[in-house]
Amino acid sequence: MELLTRFESALFVARGERWARIGLSLDALLARPLAEIRRLVADAEPLDRPEGMPLAPIESQEVWAAGVTYQRSLTARAEEAVSADPYERVYTAERPELFFKATARRVRASGEVVNIRSDSSWDVPEPELAVVCNSGLEVVGYTIGNDVSSRSIEGENPLYLPQAKVYDGCCALGPAIAAAWEYDPADRQITLEVRRGGAVLFAGETSTAAMRRSIAELVSYLGREQTFPVGCVLLTGTGVVPPPDISLSDGDVVTIRIDGLGELVNPVRKNS
Repeated sequence: MELLTRFESALFVARGERWARIGLSLDALLARPLAEIRRLVADAEPLDRPEGMPLAPIESQEVWAAGVTYQRSLTARAEEAVSADPYERVYTAERPELFFKATARRVRASGEVVNIRSDSSWDVPEPELAVVCNSGLEVVGYTIGNDVSSRSIEGENPLYLPQAKVYDGCCALGPAIAAAWEYDPADRQITLEVRRGGAVLFAGETSTAAMRRSIAELVSYLGREQTFPVGCVLLTGTGVVPPPDISLSDGDVVTIRIDGLGELVNPVRKNS
């Protein structure tokens, strides 16, 4: 499988133990049509593995997210909300819930610290399949996303969604982008593990097969009345929601695994 991986020095493609350098930035690559991207990846110059840790697979792209795409998410949102009606209606509606999640500056790589809000009393990770699109909204690849969320703020009032979702360190992506022409996202297992003091505080799993909406449908709605000159990242919703007695705390470690995409690991810090 071809994995597009960002390092400080350049954008690389990993093919098993072999590495090759793509002669473009991620922004420049995602500004091109899918057919040209495939050719550039195929023609990448073989090199030794670059030094250093991989960066988050994002450069100038916006991160957007879909909500209430799994039955479990619907149940959790309805339980926490003052009124369950908006969530019940959007789950069965023709138009999906889509919202802005993060700029690249707010995104963390695997191994970096994600934040929880200082004014929130109930915070959770949301493990999600992330779709990476080019400027033409063609799907270029897939990675792992963590849509860190304040359930206490969103539950108080749905209009508080931006405050519950968007702040510094609110999102993590990584470790790399699996090329769409080699990776099938259907029926992939997603697991979440939260550790505290070395012990497992919470573990859960789901499958992309449980998504009510297709990736093509979500991308199509995202592209209505919007352009993305250097592509975008779309989180596709979560099917793993910790129970009300579980909330992230300073020092926790969140690990998300998706079959075929590896794992995304992030320590947690509470903003002060």
